[in-house]
Amino acid sequence: MISFKKPTVEQFFRTYTITNFAVNNDETKLIFNTNLNGKMNLWAMDLPGSFPYMFAHRDESCNFIKFDPNNRYVLAGFDSDGDENYQVYSIPFEGGLPQPLITGDASEKFYFSHLSEDGKRIYYVTSLENPMYLNTHMRNLESGVDTLLNIGEISPTELAAVSDDEKKFVFSRAFANTYVISFVKVGEETVNLTPDAAKVHVSYDPVFTDDETIYFVTDYESDFSYIAKFDLTTKSFSKVLEVEGESVQTIKFNKDKGEFYFITSKGVSDKLYRYQLDGEQVEECQLPVDVVDQISSTKSGNLYILGRSATVPHNLFKSEDGQKWEQLTENRVLGVSQEGMVEPDVVSYKSFDGLEIEALLFKAKPENANGYTIFWPHGGPQSSERKMFRSMFQCFLNRGYNIFAPNFRGSTGYGSEFTKMVEQDWGEGPRLDCLAGIEWLFDNGITDRERLFLVGGSYGGYMALLLHGRHADYFKAVVDIFGPSDLFTFVNSVPPHWKPIMDRWLGDPERDKERFVKDSPVTYLDGMVKPMLVIQGAKDPRVVKEESDQIVAKLEKLGRDVEYLVLDDEGHGFSKKENEIKVYSLMLEFLEKHQK
Repeated sequence: MISFKKPTVEQFFRTYTITNFAVNNDETKLIFNTNLNGKMNLWAMDLPGSFPYMFAHRDESCNFIKFDPNNRYVLAGFDSDGDENYQVYSIPFEGGLPQPLITGDASEKFYFSHLSEDGKRIYYVTSLENPMYLNTHMRNLESGVDTLLNIGEISPTELAAVSDDEKKFVFSRAFANTYVISFVKVGEETVNLTPDAAKVHVSYDPVFTDDETIYFVTDYESDFSYIAKFDLTTKSFSKVLEVEGESVQTIKFNKDKGEFYFITSKGVSDKLYRYQLDGEQVEECQLPVDVVDQISSTKSGNLYILGRSATVPHNLFKSEDGQKWEQLTENRVLGVSQEGMVEPDVVSYKSFDGLEIEALLFKAKPENANGYTIFWPHGGPQSSERKMFRSMFQCFLNRGYNIFAPNFRGSTGYGSEFTKMVEQDWGEGPRLDCLAGIEWLFDNGITDRERLFLVGGSYGGYMALLLHGRHADYFKAVVDIFGPSDLFTFVNSVPPHWKPIMDRWLGDPERDKERFVKDSPVTYLDGMVKPMLVIQGAKDPRVVKEESDQIVAKLEKLGRDVEYLVLDDEGHGFSKKENEIKVYSLMLEFLEKHQK
């Protein structure tokens, strides 16, 4: 009989990423941003169903897609090689090459906020003339006149919602990921949406249900976020709807149907609900995936989502009732069935101080298992590892590696107080949570010190460096993907609009000098004795290339075994398929080389 080889690395990475999508008002066209041809471009489908075709070619990442209400054009935001300096472009409704609409110097940012109902005015936020706090403008597309609406101050300030009469504006002002206030501006008057802006909380996703009523998401005086309402006439705040033990993540309002759809998260997965304003009825809907990346509700009442699960890559789905779903895209792993991949076990363990930590444990199938485990601290740090498809995970599982991914303190999905625990404590509590997770792996016979690898990206890369420097005896070898190596240099190299939030998030390098030294991986160079692979994007705006350059140079000077790969055309991630395949092929070779 014919026999076939094991799936190659490339097969798992020939899945494509979908980052966002948009559907026009009459539901004749759906556009989505994807690397279907190896690089990020806009692709489209003519609804109710058709084969995807390239809609706009630019080979760059896109942060938003917006249809003109009258189907005359499409707006989109593109950066350059992952630098995250997004600018606004226009595209003919039938597709083509994006042309600059609201752009400037390559170092400037222009973020789309809102398009008027007649498609004649665009609202946007820009770093131009105010790189730290950001300004809001309105551009009249007919006359070309550009009007300054708001000058950001105190902290990064962005336009979040515009009333139908375009006389009322909701702005958000971020002091940290866990401290984001919202205020409505009418003329020169501003009013906070929550009763006390001095209390640490978040308020976001505002929606005008009419010109006097704003619904939004907040965790004001609560550990979990909920739906609240602000009445502009009475200037009053009220709690509308909460789901016990779950945090509302986003809300989408359908004005024609008078209903909200909203997504909640609890730990490693999401839930979907429908909320009718008339009668205040709440209905839990079904989801075809475990994690929802984007949701859209059209005038007809149809619902579209972008989502994924541990064994299901990014796909687009449509539903007429929120219960039965039609899959619009067929994004799958080449030659590997869903049953041939691995679903994670959701486990929990006690940390050093008794705190309960949830984690995902992926066990390689017995016929593939090689006896080795990868410890994966997630990025963020105020993020989490969830039941979502990662080509890396399923590829490495197929090669026999178990993967353990803990949601240490600071992770999202477990209440705002849990998320705040990482603020001004990047290197102590989360590190000890990781160590407790490693000991749990040992105690449960999953792995041992001779068969454990350490791999992390972004904050996870920072944690990989720190764990390596302080606890090298736990690991066989270490992979750091664009991780900060020195908190002193990192805090001064972040994008300007990040700087106002760094004090609450990370700390002050002068006031907290002792802690910065203690929690910086470069402090522990003497302990970094295991083989290392370091990967970095040259255009990374979040963790700049110098963060990896300096740690590699110092280790090489000490004669350590360190490999270094720099991707000249990538930022904080991999937008180009060939780069992604190159990186993970190298990682697999590195791990295999150091198994013995």
